[in-house]
Amino acid sequence: MNTLTMKWLLRREFWEHKGSMFWAPAIVAALLVLLVGGTVLYGLAAHGVPNTVHINGRLVTHDALSAALPPEMQSKVSRLAGAMYLLGGAPLFIVLAGVMFFYCLGALYDERKDRSILFWKSLPVSDATTVLSKVVTALCVAPVIVLVLDVVASLALLFIGTLGLSLNGVHLFGALLTQPDLYLQPLRLLALLPVYAIWALPTIGWLLLVSSWAKTKPFLWAVGVPLIVLLLVKWISYTLENFSGTPLNIMPVAQDVVARLLTGVVPGIWFAFTEGIPAAIRESARDQGPDMGALFEASWMTLLTVQAWIGALAGAAMIFAAMRLRRWRDEG
Repeated sequence: MNTLTMKWLLRREFWEHKGSMFWAPAIVAALLVLLVGGTVLYGLAAHGVPNTVHINGRLVTHDALSAALPPEMQSKVSRLAGAMYLLGGAPLFIVLAGVMFFYCLGALYDERKDRSILFWKSLPVSDATTVLSKVVTALCVAPVIVLVLDVVASLALLFIGTLGLSLNGVHLFGALLTQPDLYLQPLRLLALLPVYAIWALPTIGWLLLVSSWAKTKPFLWAVGVPLIVLLLVKWISYTLENFSGTPLNIMPVAQDVVARLLTGVVPGIWFAFTEGIPAAIRESARDQGPDMGALFEASWMTLLTVQAWIGALAGAAMIFAAMRLRRWRDEG
């Protein structure tokens, strides 16, 4: 596979889907910053810095508010802010899941629908390379774009919140800038990209397979077929249990398969298919705030489970089938 060819194919995917991959999450990020930051800045511009602050119906002066947060408490607040500030852009990852679902669903269907596949097949680019470019776009390019936008929006929200506290007598800038998590969190998020790719492969493969095969209404095929199969399994299990008295006990497996096919592009979904977030991390979060380093390690530990690699192999097989189908299914 030619590296230069792959580079141009990735550019093609970005140019063709720039609206959904970049502008949609960018607009959501801008709205997040404007809604929060705009409210704070408008209040400061319209009313200035108040001499007192209302907390639970009580008037608190700046000096009292600063005294209520001694250096130890300010350090704890700064540590929590540094560990959790990227959650400010969490809605962007919901947008990412939706964008990736519909991007993969239309990746191979749309080029057959508008007959542009005839042009692309006239170029010296193999079907495997073309499909792989769409896989790389879904698993790497789009998540990295959203990650960068999340960091920018979250830092903006963190700055606005810290500025608001500073104007009310609580100065956290110094303590916040000394927190290692402030700098490590973006790197940890980027390092989770391989985990996301492994767990997203079944959904990516299934959607590309449907996109390469469906003649019309790929959404109904992609969502309807798994749900209908799930209902049939439930009906068969219920019928056998009524006649023989012995339950079939395959519903949990069927539900997991359907969930892997449809929800794998949701970041963090790996905890739903394993044992969940470890109890030690949950208990630590209640007492001292979330340990994002431990959560990062727990995410990587999910790759030691059989579920992760069975799904990844199934996804790879479906991607290979999509490559083969694209070779001959070029009708509009």
